[in-house]
Amino acid sequence: MLLEFTKMHGLGNDYIYFDCIAEPNLIAAPRKVAPGLSDRHFGIGGDGIVLILKADVKGAEYRMRMFNSDGSEAEMCGNAIRCVAKYLCDEGYVKGSEVSIQTGAGVKHINIRRDGEGRFESARVDMGTPELNGLFIPVNIDKEPVVGELIKLPNGRKYEFTAVSMGNPHAVIFVDEITDEHVLRDGALAEVHDLFPNKINVEFVRVISPTEVEMRVWERGAGETLACGTGASAVTVACALNQLTARKITVHLTGGDLEIEWADNDHVYMTGPATTVFKGQVEIEPACE
Repeated sequence: MLLEFTKMHGLGNDYIYFDCIAEPNLIAAPRKVAPGLSDRHFGIGGDGIVLILKADVKGAEYRMRMFNSDGSEAEMCGNAIRCVAKYLCDEGYVKGSEVSIQTGAGVKHINIRRDGEGRFESARVDMGTPELNGLFIPVNIDKEPVVGELIKLPNGRKYEFTAVSMGNPHAVIFVDEITDEHVLRDGALAEVHDLFPNKINVEFVRVISPTEVEMRVWERGAGETLACGTGASAVTVACALNQLTARKITVHLTGGDLEIEWADNDHVYMTGPATTVFKGQVEIEPACE
């Protein structure tokens, strides 16, 4: 079965996008095909795949489902949702400046910013309100908020972390300098720690100033990625909870910058770009879940 796809990225957080608006069952077994398609040597290459569909809930026009490179389905991705918004604009599905997209973490409302010729330039996403109750994040700690809690890793390393859910769970760890050992070794161990019943995304953060931070992320199901929109949102909330920055900051990720604001209405707003890399066709064997 030959399918058309679009390769896109948000600050280097890259996924393979399939237009399933006309045919919602275009890919019968996304969990099974995601690992092969995501393989950077034997497949197209990416952090996972994203299916773009019609919404099936009130209050949303379109829906996105995303599957990590290991085949697991994630609730939400801030970088992917900006790419979905760009795709909908580029393909003529969305004519105006607003679109609502259904995700596994609820309906997200997006303001589209266009250039002088009407082309997609960037998107401001209402990421919703952060979840700070430990049992709902979920973390096996019955506190709200979960700030300055200790995690002991199997290799003997210890960290204090702040837990935030932005539709998916995050553990934010502040360090003086971010190293490969932090991310690639300790991030991988923290992801599957017993404290986190649904696994966890792990952000290592260096505070630069009251309005700027640097972060690297180990994403559950994908490993280190160049950017994470929900992670940057969680980091902004964690910085404010720990009184390390203002509530509106620039987050420097490996792939570029995001502007994040934890507004007075308790909603987190993320602003950033999205880029189309190329389009193509790929052969997928029919399969059942």
